[in-house]
Amino acid sequence: MNKIDIRSLTIEELETEFGNRSLPRFRSKQVFDWLHNKGAMSFGEMTNLSKELRTQLENEFEIKTCIIKRKLVSSVDETVKYLLEFSDSSTVECVLMKYKYGYSLCISTQVGCKMGCSFCASAIGGFKRNLTPSEMLCEVLTVQRDMNVKVSHIVLMGTGEPLDNYENVVRFLYLITDEKGQNLSMRHISLSTCGIVEKIYELAELNLQLTLSVSLHAPNDGIRQKTMPVAKKYGMDQIIDACKFYAKKTGRRISFEYAMIKGVNDSEENAFELCKRLRGVLCHINLIPVNEIKERDYKKSDAVSLGKFVSVCEKYGYPVTVRRTLGSDINASCGQLRQSELSKEQMG
Repeated sequence: MNKIDIRSLTIEELETEFGNRSLPRFRSKQVFDWLHNKGAMSFGEMTNLSKELRTQLENEFEIKTCIIKRKLVSSVDETVKYLLEFSDSSTVECVLMKYKYGYSLCISTQVGCKMGCSFCASAIGGFKRNLTPSEMLCEVLTVQRDMNVKVSHIVLMGTGEPLDNYENVVRFLYLITDEKGQNLSMRHISLSTCGIVEKIYELAELNLQLTLSVSLHAPNDGIRQKTMPVAKKYGMDQIIDACKFYAKKTGRRISFEYAMIKGVNDSEENAFELCKRLRGVLCHINLIPVNEIKERDYKKSDAVSLGKFVSVCEKYGYPVTVRRTLGSDINASCGQLRQSELSKEQMG
C-alpha cells in the first residue's frame, strides 16, 4: 500500500482524511501543527497523540524527511549552505542568508534542472525529478531546526525551474503561507523563472502577491539563445508580454535578473538595448556578477563595465541594484555544492 504524503496535505485535506477514518477533527489540527509549526520528522515526536493513533498514522501516512549531508558556514558573512539528502539519495541545495530584516532561505524545487543554462552549475548534473511540496517544506523546517532560527523570507531560486514543477510549487506556496502553519507572508516570497510563458500567465491569475523574478540575462534573443536553451522556445517579446500581464494583474513589480558575463552581455550597447526592450514594464533590474565555475569559462564583468551598465539603467529611470555576493568563501551560488558532490561520487 502506498502511504499518503501527509505534509503535502492542506489542513482541509487532512481533516477529510481523519474524517474518513472516524478520527476526531481536533486531532487533524494537532497533527498539522506538529508537521508545520513544530517541524516533526516522525510520528513518534507527536507526544500529545495516543500511541494507538501514532501507530495508525505510521501505517497509513509517511512524513518525508531529509538529512544534512554537508553544511558550510561562511566566515565572511554568516551565510550557511546546505546539501540535503532525501530518502532516495537525491540531493538538493539550500542557502540561508542573514540580513538586517531577518533570515532569508533560498530553496530548491527540483533535483537537478532541465533548463541547461550554460552559466549555471545546477544544469551540469542534469535533471532527476521534481520535489514534492513536503520536500520543499522539509528544506525550510530542517534549516530552521538546525540553526534554531525562524525564516522570514523565501526565495525559490535554488536548483531547478519552479514553473516546470508548477503544481507542486503552488501547493507548497499555499502550505508555507497557511496561517495555521508557518504563516509566511506571500509578499516575502520570490519565485525565479527562466520564462515559461504559459505558467507565468497561470501564476498571474492566482494573484498570489509574491515577487516574480524573471531570468533574462540578455538584451535580445540572439545572445539569450546562446546561453539559455529555453530561449529557443520562448522569445523575449513573449516573455515581456507575459510579465506585463503579471504586473497588471497583480500590481506587483517584476524583478528582471541579469547575470553580467564579461564580453557576452555587459556592454553599454547591451544596456541600452535592454532598457528599450523593457519600456512600459513595471520592473526592477537586478544585476548579478556571474558565478565563475570550473566547468564553464565565463568571467565576471569588471567594475568599469558594471558601473557603465548601471548608469544606463538609471538614465532610463529603472530601479537597478547589483546583487551583493554572499557566502563567497563557500561557493554559495546555486548548484556548486551539489555538483562538487556528484563529481566526487563519479570519481570514487
